[in-house]
Amino acid sequence: MAEQGSPGRGSTVDAVVGMRRAQASAFVRRAGPGLALSAVVAIASVLAEPLTARLIGLATGRPIAIPAVVIALLIGMAMHAFAAQPRFELGMVFAVKKLLRVAIALLGLRIALGDIVALGAGTVFVVIAAMALTIGSGLLFARLLRCDDSYGALSGAATAVCGASAALATATVLPQTQNKDADTVFTVVAVNALSTVAMVAYPALGPVLGYDDRTLGILLGATIHDVAQVVGAGYSVSETAGNSAVIVKLFRVFLLLPVVVGVGWWFAGRGGGAQNAKVPVPLFAIVFLALVLLNSTGLVPGPVKTAVGEVSRWGLLIAIAALGLGTSVTAILKVGWRHVAVVCGTTLVILVAAIAGLAITH
Repeated sequence: MAEQGSPGRGSTVDAVVGMRRAQASAFVRRAGPGLALSAVVAIASVLAEPLTARLIGLATGRPIAIPAVVIALLIGMAMHAFAAQPRFELGMVFAVKKLLRVAIALLGLRIALGDIVALGAGTVFVVIAAMALTIGSGLLFARLLRCDDSYGALSGAATAVCGASAALATATVLPQTQNKDADTVFTVVAVNALSTVAMVAYPALGPVLGYDDRTLGILLGATIHDVAQVVGAGYSVSETAGNSAVIVKLFRVFLLLPVVVGVGWWFAGRGGGAQNAKVPVPLFAIVFLALVLLNSTGLVPGPVKTAVGEVSRWGLLIAIAALGLGTSVTAILKVGWRHVAVVCGTTLVILVAAIAGLAITH
């Protein structure tokens, strides 16, 4: 009986393996062009980084390199018209949605638990207070500018928590209105654009405000909307700033669930509801913390950390290149000024609130 059953089980296993291989092959064929284009932009940015230092040195006498993450973003945005083809879409989406999270999770091996504890209770207070003020300001600005309250909640939550992911999660608990889908799409585009501007501009605030790299990292992590741009901004300054920025940003990501549930309760009487919330579990953040704990034990060999660090670095560069390739400046300029004003207002509120909070606590 056993001998008769074995071929059947073997055939089943072979069929499953064959199906998985076929699926993997199909995914590579479909996602390959977009990933390859993003990788080419990432490689070009690394090659261009020392060149920018030389050019700036010739112009100013100070050879300051433009960070590769910024170059990758700018090259990607310049190539958006070419990249806006169906054959590139899946690979670019995969890079921004999946590869980015893997790369961020691997950053955990660069941070020890002591680094997190060193941020202190003051940083936690600053982050939570700034987030609360931002969400409230979104509702206030929406009413003052005669936009729907639901759009104010979308803008406030997206700005306060984690950009596009927060906007999509918050939309699940809002009442269904005529403009809900359009408002959600615009919020996703707007926070992405503003995060891109912040990624390039905010690092310059460090010398102006007299911050050291650690404090500047806290500001970047507490104020920039999307995770990708936080990573880009932080590590364009230094590893210390990048580590602080990522830790603070992931703390904001962990607050996504209470924010979305709270918004759902607020709108419960108007067709929304906390019971409708569909909040994605931030698995990459959980893996990040697990690797932080592992790194804190001192058991991870140095060569392993170096290798993982390189994988993470290139993953981040490819993801940010894909982010730039998918960013259309033209599409952003077509939206009404009131919607733009609301999301710009919430962006300004979280920046001012964080700066004020850091002045008090640091």
